[in-house]
Amino acid sequence: MSDLKLLTPLKTDTFEFRNRVFMAPMTRGRSPDRLANDLTVRYYAQRATAGLIISEGTQISEQAIGWMNTPGIHTAEQIDGWRKVTRAVHDAGGLIFAQLWHTGRASHPDFHGGGLPVAPSAVPFNSQAFTPEGPKPAVTPRAMTLEEIHSTILDYEAAARAAKAAGFDGVEVHGANGYLPAQFLEDGPNKRTDAYGGPIENRARFLLEATDAAIRVFGPSRVSVRLSPRIPYNDMGDSNLEGTYMFAVEALEAKKVGLLHFMEPAQLPDGLKRLAPEARKRFSGLFIVNVGYDRESGERAVMTDLADAVTFGTLFISNPDLPERFRRSAALAPSEPSSYYVGDEQGYTDYPPLG
Repeated sequence: MSDLKLLTPLKTDTFEFRNRVFMAPMTRGRSPDRLANDLTVRYYAQRATAGLIISEGTQISEQAIGWMNTPGIHTAEQIDGWRKVTRAVHDAGGLIFAQLWHTGRASHPDFHGGGLPVAPSAVPFNSQAFTPEGPKPAVTPRAMTLEEIHSTILDYEAAARAAKAAGFDGVEVHGANGYLPAQFLEDGPNKRTDAYGGPIENRARFLLEATDAAIRVFGPSRVSVRLSPRIPYNDMGDSNLEGTYMFAVEALEAKKVGLLHFMEPAQLPDGLKRLAPEARKRFSGLFIVNVGYDRESGERAVMTDLADAVTFGTLFISNPDLPERFRRSAALAPSEPSSYYVGDEQGYTDYPPLG
């Protein structure tokens, strides 16, 4: 048996996490009707020994859709589907947050009856959209009106209420991976000149208002925000990356957000400054790191106080009992990338536990 700190409980005034091996949100493309289904229930229940599960990105509205066969949380039927998932996770002794997702410009007209996806600004970019017909080049989005921005913030609040009705223990605002909140935050995609563009105080406004919307429903201790300053996915960019993200971290600290989910590769190229230690200094809630961690590097992160917990993604795909494998120093099963985003139970719920 192991004495890993990763496997020790983590207590806050609100939660008692059974360990610090958290499951990262991962799109899996198993919701053809945009509903959590019986396979979804089985998948998350199998992984309920994680200290915390953060669900796959879950659309807050029809406008938010941008990836094929992904679930939403904005209709009564979707709430019912997720309620079965949370019940199964809780019955297995686990905790689960819903990740609230708006893809913004990383969508495609195929999802919107031919209409353009929305974004802070009509800035062309180099990326791909994953449509029902397969990957397609991204299109230049249209800029959101102020009325649309305000209504989208209300969508975040409605989705948080739906998550609460579905039995989730909290929510995570997906502010990472080049999706809508990040598109507002970084000055590469955001060329607005109104209250949501220009100086960082304005560009951060959308992310912070979406966070406020979640806090109104769950309170700050049950809200997580995910940020990814070192992930250029979806052709992101900012002229002052460190300044932008440290402003965001300090603003989230001022709101007493319970969890900050910080994406930065465990191994960065030589000469590139790590931002996670700077963010850690500025944030007093639970600080969670993600991207490329394994048993050893994850343990080092919590032992050196870089983080309180670590989220693991692909390792949880093929190792549903990942904490137990860490405990026994057991071999980890490899996953099959061809089934990450498509398929049925194969590559999804058919990875066996130890023994």
